[in-house]
Amino acid sequence: MEKIRHALCLPVPEKTQKQFNFCIIPEYADGITPPPEGTAASEAMVFTIADGPAKAAFSGNGEQLGHGPGESAEAFIRKILNENMPHANVVRPDDKQFVSAMPEAHRKGEKAFHVKAFRGSKEGYLFLLSTGILFAFKKPLVFFSFATVDSVSYTSVLQRTFNLNVMARPANGSEEDIQEFEFSMIDQDNFSGIDTYIKRHGLQDASLAEARRAKVYNVNKTGGEDAAAPTAEGAGEDESELQKAQRELEDQEDEEEEDYNPDSDDSEGSGSSSDEDDEEEDEDAGQDSDEDMIENELGSEAEDIPEHH
Repeated sequence: MEKIRHALCLPVPEKTQKQFNFCIIPEYADGITPPPEGTAASEAMVFTIADGPAKAAFSGNGEQLGHGPGESAEAFIRKILNENMPHANVVRPDDKQFVSAMPEAHRKGEKAFHVKAFRGSKEGYLFLLSTGILFAFKKPLVFFSFATVDSVSYTSVLQRTFNLNVMARPANGSEEDIQEFEFSMIDQDNFSGIDTYIKRHGLQDASLAEARRAKVYNVNKTGGEDAAAPTAEGAGEDESELQKAQRELEDQEDEEEEDYNPDSDDSEGSGSSSDEDDEEEDEDAGQDSDEDMIENELGSEAEDIPEHH
């Protein structure tokens, strides 16, 4: 339990009967950070739970564990894990973070939180969560916690699909250790939702990577599983480290938006040509106002002034 760094509970996509996959990611098992030399690392684990009541649960010594009436097996397991993991809480998808533009086709009326994507020839699902981005469920799992993301960009943007490129750095790694992960064939319908999520967490900007790494993105016992979710009241005294870090990133993003000049032809914000045009317009306006003032002051006398004295 002490080695677990991330625990995720996700609805299994494209199943007629609702199921949940629990993803348990120990230290050095995120697919990004290798273990130190000579250190044995545990693998990530995935197990599936059907949606329904917890009929019978027993501890390792055969003692039956109690659960509330009507409590689902998924909720019961989350509770047990949260009570015993010192460094993590179980994180679930949150529609405040990301919801797919395409609802779950196999269970009508139900929101979908996954995005289909390919990593090379391997098909999988991307989940955009409050603590990072997961690519699952085939091994090896890859989990990009915010602290490991250096930057995110888009490539091969076509009419129907686009690619998502994640530059990730291992924990305590240097720039030489940065790896690129490309996820292809993502449906264009999800571009807006993904882009909003990326910008909300400042993941597109490599200059903010150090700030993310300096913060402790940790949904442990002080905040519960929802501690990582962004809130409007994030500046309160009980603000978690993740909320504080995210608020700072959002404040910086707001400042950048305020500095943005939509009339500028230069998307990078230099705006040199538009500045020169503004100066010329100001000079013309100044000349016009001077002429108007002379005409108002002199009136008809201005018309009688001869051109040559």
